[in-house]
Amino acid sequence: MNYAQVIGFIAATMTTVGFVPQAIKIFQTRQTKDISLWMYVLFGTGVTMWLIYGIIRHDWPIILANLVTLTLVIPILIFKIIYK
Repeated sequence: MNYAQVIGFIAATMTTVGFVPQAIKIFQTRQTKDISLWMYVLFGTGVTMWLIYGIIRHDWPIILANLVTLTLVIPILIFKIIYK
């Protein structure tokens, strides 16, 4: 692993972990009225595109971070649609 990958893993961990408290709160409360549907649609689309980019480049920090983030975004989008 080179220094760029180490920096990538650190950055990916921080941005993904930073997203977790919001996801936990939504999962626990089922309250989504204060979050924007379109923000999460755009964010989820961007995360999906980053995941595809990482796969094409075989870049594990990008793949892992966006895979984890996407697994948090999808349920939040589902909750946002179900619990209007």
